[in-house]
Amino acid sequence: MPTPRLTPELIAAAIEGYESQRARIEQKVAELRAILSGGPAESAATPEASTRKRRRMSAAGRRAIAEAQRKRWAKARKAAEPAPQEAAKPKRRISQEGMKRIIAATKKRWAAVRAAKAQQEKAPAKKAAKKAAKTAANRPQRKAPAPAQAATEAAG
Repeated sequence: MPTPRLTPELIAAAIEGYESQRARIEQKVAELRAILSGGPAESAATPEASTRKRRRMSAAGRRAIAEAQRKRWAKARKAAEPAPQEAAKPKRRISQEGMKRIIAATKKRWAAVRAAKAQQEKAPAKKAAKKAAKTAANRPQRKAPAPAQAATEAAG
């Protein structure tokens, strides 16, 4: 047997039917409760309809609660803050003579760094010159060709 397709109209009809059944059941439950308690039947389906008074607070009560809350916040903030230090020491400053000594020492260090760098740059150049001289000394020198031989090589 094929299953019926659920269309929006069919679903809406089902919801309406179930809601009417629920309303009938709630009415029956209310009647039974009325018989049990011996009082008038009250509908349990409408709790919004009950007229329950809301409690009101006086302005003085609100002020007292607000003041207590402010005190609690102040206490919490005080606990979170670090304890205030006694007299803070004045910030130290370097003297002019000390500054001059530092500047002179810095210049001296940089001069040494530059000298070392220059020496390193010269060393490879010297090594290359020595190497070139050594290879030139080890190579056999070619003799210049005789004039007659050079003329035959050029013609040939």
